[in-house]
Amino acid sequence: MININHHFKINLYNLKSFLFICFISFSIYGEAQVNWTNDGDSYFKLEKNQLLTYTLPDKVVKTVISKEQLTPIGKSKPLEVAHFSFSLDQQKVLLFTNTKRVWRLNTKGDYWVFNFKTNSLTQLGKGLPPSSLMFAKFSPDGNTLAYVSDNNLYSEDYESGKIQPLTSNGTVAIINGTFDWAYEEEFACRDGFRWSPDSKSIAYWQIDASAIKKFYMINNTDSIYSQLVPLEYPKVGETPSACKVGVVDISDIKTTWMNIPGDASQHYLVRMEFIPGTNNLLIQQLNRKQNNSKLFLVNAINGSAKVIQEESDEAWVDLFQTGNPYKIDYTNNFNFMNESKCILWASEKDGWRHLYQVSLEGKPEVLITKGDYDVIDLKYINQKEGYVYYLASPANATQKYLYRTKLNGKGKSELLSPESLMGSHDYSFSSNGTYAEHTFSNYFTPSTKEFITVANQKSLTEGESIVNNLKNLEKKSNTEFFTITTTDNIQMDGWMVKPSNFDPKKKYPVVFYVYSEPAGTTVTDTYGADQNGLYMGDMAEDGYIYISLDNRGTPAPKGREWRKSIYRKIGVININDQAMAAKEILKWDFIDPERVAVWGWSGGGSATLNLMFQHPEIYKTGIAIAAVANQLTYDNIYQERYMGLPQENKEDFIAGSPITYAKNLTGNLLYIHGTGDDNVHYQNADMLLNELIKYNKQFQFMPYPNRSHGIYEGAGTSLHLATLYTNYLKMHCPPGGR
Repeated sequence: MININHHFKINLYNLKSFLFICFISFSIYGEAQVNWTNDGDSYFKLEKNQLLTYTLPDKVVKTVISKEQLTPIGKSKPLEVAHFSFSLDQQKVLLFTNTKRVWRLNTKGDYWVFNFKTNSLTQLGKGLPPSSLMFAKFSPDGNTLAYVSDNNLYSEDYESGKIQPLTSNGTVAIINGTFDWAYEEEFACRDGFRWSPDSKSIAYWQIDASAIKKFYMINNTDSIYSQLVPLEYPKVGETPSACKVGVVDISDIKTTWMNIPGDASQHYLVRMEFIPGTNNLLIQQLNRKQNNSKLFLVNAINGSAKVIQEESDEAWVDLFQTGNPYKIDYTNNFNFMNESKCILWASEKDGWRHLYQVSLEGKPEVLITKGDYDVIDLKYINQKEGYVYYLASPANATQKYLYRTKLNGKGKSELLSPESLMGSHDYSFSSNGTYAEHTFSNYFTPSTKEFITVANQKSLTEGESIVNNLKNLEKKSNTEFFTITTTDNIQMDGWMVKPSNFDPKKKYPVVFYVYSEPAGTTVTDTYGADQNGLYMGDMAEDGYIYISLDNRGTPAPKGREWRKSIYRKIGVININDQAMAAKEILKWDFIDPERVAVWGWSGGGSATLNLMFQHPEIYKTGIAIAAVANQLTYDNIYQERYMGLPQENKEDFIAGSPITYAKNLTGNLLYIHGTGDDNVHYQNADMLLNELIKYNKQFQFMPYPNRSHGIYEGAGTSLHLATLYTNYLKMHCPPGGR
């Protein structure tokens, strides 16, 4: 059996979907999956600086590490633990504390080990800079630990505490055991090393960003002289960082480089794992355009490599990565089965996202899931019983349900989620597959959880049962889901929140919330998806109609054609879909066509600008935050994946960039950007401002000094941003029915 609980499968290109609602700094742990014990009958939980276990089915609580045990010798307070992970035998636990942010996430900090056998607490990395350790993890035998500090890889013997540098050339540009900005942002690659099954060696990525040009941000506030903030950032069209994989022997500290064919600066190495029980690695390589994927079987001793699977797409090959990108401890990027003779693989090659068995021994692939639907998320593989459990929603792309089917590809898809619970489900399976934590939400039911027995999908207790308590959980909601068909015969999903005292005889202002790019959807049947995180007050109470729509190109489970129709057309096809849908909505009797606003963040900010500039006859007011105004300024991994190479089709980048149409502005525009944005650089604002000024277009602009892409740092920032947003919307798109 394989537990996907800690390493659940996601569409990697949904990662940036968090960005367009990035009003606050996200914790890397967020609402973590359940940390199950090895036997699968209990789970660990941190509560008030104590580590507890809850044993099912009765949830018997036991303290396994007390506050006193978490208090270092000579200290009066216990460690403030942000995260924990175990040795393979669960006799030792790694404790992550004093964390610091790197790019998006707090991936640096201090690590301590608590030993259950000796009841001792030991700090790792003594002598290295405080809060500099990254991705510490035990060797499989539990005797050695490895971690990264200042872009070098280290091992540390647990008993003696001896620290051994495994690399010594780490710099800002030569990065060992972790990744540069672009790899982290666009591939969710952070933890860049893997222990061998025999605990004798470590495979690690090395990124060479020395040829990457520096982008300079300017800090004007922390001293009387400005300070340059350099960032190795590969812009679209620029050569990527070179990448290679080495295997270092712990005994002699010698690295053997893996011989992966192809120019290292024209390919990406996006996944790498030791095949369990062997000295072989499985490595996935993408070409620069990301429309060709190869799986290499690599001998970790001599570095020889051979292709065992290859896939191409006319647009891009979707990358599916196992592991929560907002946690730092995911390492199992491949799902090995049948004594590691094959892997479970996701592909869209038949037009839908399906699961396949891919042999590592050259045998034919086996299609496991079949039909005109997408597998949304892989949850659990039960090899003993021959089933795979996954999320899908064949009938409604805004929802998610648990299904299972036979691993041999001969079974039918079987719905397991309760039919009475219409909405979005998620599951965290126990290690043995006996239990699962079940989470449910829809637009009128806040997220709620229960522990269930997988065999019958029933709650362990009547009092915890979601089905039994559903009426008590439901909240009043003004939200309505709808579909709308445009003149181009494109059917789009949407939600709408009507004013609290809605009168169909009156006309109301409408506010459209957009994202629209391949990195995320906005129309999901989940609680709170319809909430405007910036508006101060209640939009429904104040008399606004609030709407969001998912256009072609968004990663909804509607098949490959829906998702990849946007290839080389970002800023064109998504904008046309949104505008044509808005035109249909403006025909509704209760919509005031003179009070139409649109807003979005990041990619949604770009869409807002494009809608305001390309369709000024529809959108009268726009609020764009942290937008890409010029596609030629963004990073190469993201932009080239969806748009191609500007050396070959630069006209597509120009056609999709808001700056191209800035001269058409006629409505009210508020543009907002942080000057310290390392993701969508502030230069986008300067470029757009110049273009608007050139054509004497009047607008309002708000820069936030030194704030990043989320615009949350600094005293009063979030309140100021929300106040600015609300006041502008009320002034230029007055609320209330008329």
